[in-house]
Amino acid sequence: MIERAGNELRLSGALTLANAVAICDEGKAQLNGDVVVNLQAVTEVDSAALSVLFEWRRAAREKNVRVAFRNLPDSMKSLAALYGVADLVAPDA
Repeated sequence: MIERAGNELRLSGALTLANAVAICDEGKAQLNGDVVVNLQAVTEVDSAALSVLFEWRRAAREKNVRVAFRNLPDSMKSLAALYGVADLVAPDA
């Protein structure tokens, strides 16, 4: 689920293959200006979660806006490190 508060998108719950397409589409629709995606309330992730973040980065670039990620769950940080893409989801990437 995504909740918007100003320029912050707050994700909560699971972000897995089961809901990645829906969450991805919902997030891309919110990219109408620079946003910060807060993942503090995300409870479960798999590799599809990283794909969602990468797609949001691509979509933001196409719209000429910035997207930043904050409060990544440790499990997502571990996956990003395992796949060698930690820099792509770092807060200042």
